[in-house]
Amino acid sequence: MTALVYYSVTLLISLFTLKLLLQRRRFRNIPPTPPGLPVIGNLFQLKKPLHRQLFRLSEHYGKMFSLWFGSRLIVVVTSLSAVQECFTTNDIALANRPRLISGKYVGYNYTSISFSSYGDHWRNLRRIMAVEILSTHRLNQFLEMRTDEMMILVRKLACDSYRGFAKVELKTRLFAMTFNIIMRMICGKRYWGDDAVDEDEARELQDIMWELSRLAGANNVGDFFPILRWFDYDNLEKRLKKSSERLDKFLQGIVNRHRNESHTANTMVDHLLSLQESHPEYYTDPIIKGLISILLMAGTETSATTLEWAMSCLLNNPESLKKAQQEIDTHTGQERLIDEQDISKLPYLQNVIFETLRLHPAAPLLTPREVSDDCTIGGYSVPRDNIVLTNAWAIHRDPQLWSDPTNFKPERFERKGEADKLIMFGMGRRACPGAGLAQRTVGVTLGWLLQCFEWKRISDEEIDMTEGSGLTVTKVVPLEAMCKARHPTIDYVPGLNKRP
Repeated sequence: MTALVYYSVTLLISLFTLKLLLQRRRFRNIPPTPPGLPVIGNLFQLKKPLHRQLFRLSEHYGKMFSLWFGSRLIVVVTSLSAVQECFTTNDIALANRPRLISGKYVGYNYTSISFSSYGDHWRNLRRIMAVEILSTHRLNQFLEMRTDEMMILVRKLACDSYRGFAKVELKTRLFAMTFNIIMRMICGKRYWGDDAVDEDEARELQDIMWELSRLAGANNVGDFFPILRWFDYDNLEKRLKKSSERLDKFLQGIVNRHRNESHTANTMVDHLLSLQESHPEYYTDPIIKGLISILLMAGTETSATTLEWAMSCLLNNPESLKKAQQEIDTHTGQERLIDEQDISKLPYLQNVIFETLRLHPAAPLLTPREVSDDCTIGGYSVPRDNIVLTNAWAIHRDPQLWSDPTNFKPERFERKGEADKLIMFGMGRRACPGAGLAQRTVGVTLGWLLQCFEWKRISDEEIDMTEGSGLTVTKVVPLEAMCKARHPTIDYVPGLNKRP
């Protein structure tokens, strides 16, 4: 029996190897490929953080190169002109998402907007997201919720620092703010801080989201070696299933409560459930939960992370911090706080955000695209059924595009057309639909932090800017800084409980 198993496994491996060799041999004029190992290709040569490793490979093999992940060809693009070609000329051919293991569990069996294939179903989801959830009209309706949560953040910082400089940790506070904004949009309730529904439940949800973010990467071995899924290599599928079941239980609880209770709040769930009554065949519970989960996963950590990177950059560049504060003071004076309408009139503040997103895009590799039809990119052939990765992080640091590319210089965006080279929200049909919400949240929050407080580092040493790894790239060392309320601006914060 043992011999039979041995010969069977040997035969399967031999047949799989032969298939790979024949498959690879038929590809012609593909981008250059680093030397790899038999069968597994380049999969085990990759190091974290992945965007930096891919950048190092591009320095040797060009701004378009290929990697073999088992039987799948991965084309990595680090050229802005090639990216523009991808999402204009070839946008339809690259409008699909690869069917990775994560999409089965996180994406409700590939039916959510981030994981579904391009077609009628995806177009309907995109319409719902753009019209029913994230339209300008809907975002304006949620303005009070956003303002309220930002004000709570400012009040807490003011109470800590009203009498002088105090050391504050920003990562947790920023995440709590963005989490509450999204949850109030979804279901009308706060999950962190005073008047929170249940902070234990919020911590559990936070743990689920972080776990799913870690597991839902584009380099999971089982995605490229199907035979390993038989053995659940690295327990990946088991962990994905467990975390997604926990998330589904949480989301179903929200849907059930809003279905069974009388709600007057104009929340996202209430609105989708009203649409479910008129179109029950389409607005099913899994569709609603898929929309909620994407808003949570994409709208919480990314905005909080961008704000933490922005404050870290400014603390390491105090002259930029002062310049942004002076612009706000000149524009608004000290008798009111800036609002969303002011952001477009504060060009230097916008440039600070642009420069932060250039150096530290929240999703440095954007989201992977699957090629649905043979196409040509940058003069190379890209065969169908393979994957294209866009390294936005590398493009944002390309010395051919940017002068002094590794240094923080918001002034570079004073030149016309510079912001057009940024691709932090993606491009084409599947660009991020939440860009408008992110820009509003980040713009006003950063503006208030600068308008209401003085900031300095806790020591003469610069802020540690070491990056973590994952779909969203966070700081390894959470940001701590010295904060002091600015007078008289802070005195105009309503409801401020000043410490004696």
